Amino acid sequence: MTALVARRCRVSGRVQGVFYRASTRAKALELGVRGYARNLPDGSVDVLAVGEPRAVEALVSWLWVGPPAAHVRHVEVQELAVPAEIPAGFVTG
Repeated sequence: MTALVARRCRVSGRVQGVFYRASTRAKALELGVRGYARNLPDGSVDVLAVGEPRAVEALVSWLWVGPPAAHVRHVEVQELAVPAEIPAGFVTG
């Protein structure tokens, strides 16, 4: 089994009100990545991705694209230690 990695991403641009979180959840579940996507007050989206390195990197790359109505300007990626409590799936909030 490959060791898990964790990334926290802050996605900015037109990413709220365009199904960005729901689309991120669908892509994460497809890739087997756990974590969350949630709106932030400044209009950006906060994403925690935990999983096998290739899957997490694939999700991070996808964050730059997002759903058709989104317009991503920037994705800030921060490497994290894998949290002790990982969400059971991928949640939006």
